[in-house]
Amino acid sequence: DLSTLRLFELSAGAGAVQLDVLRAARMAENVLIRTRKFMSNRLLFRKQMVVDILHPRRCVLSLKEIRERLAKTYKTSPDMVFAFGFRTKFGGGKSTGFALVYDSLDHAKKFEPRYRLARNGLVPAPTKGRKLRKERKNKAKKVRGTKPKKKKTES
Repeated sequence: DLSTLRLFELSAGAGAVQLDVLRAARMAENVLIRTRKFMSNRLLFRKQMVVDILHPRRCVLSLKEIRERLAKTYKTSPDMVFAFGFRTKFGGGKSTGFALVYDSLDHAKKFEPRYRLARNGLVPAPTKGRKLRKERKNKAKKVRGTKPKKKKTES
């Protein structure tokens, strides 16, 4: 079946792009998402799990797609799903990562680190540069514990 598609691709020319789109759509259906080491964490109001994604002959799903599929599985919105730490096994075909599904958006904002909230678009990313933040931090360290000096008035 695949070899006849390749032959047809070579002869079709411009239609080859359409075939690639069809093949990509068919491969997307073959992606299987499994969860293991599932734990319901009542203290942090979330469910946490290790996620295995089987994607033979296909590149890894984007984090957005993973979040949408997990949200559908756990009957929640994608905003409350945080997926991270995905690594693809050597040779491809399988990726493993971690996911957190919060009970509410308020709990997610309370317990998730700011950088993950920014990645998911729940808080704005820092606009000021890294160097400026570091300079401010170092100036604050020097000022701490010292009295403000008064200017000498000349008479």
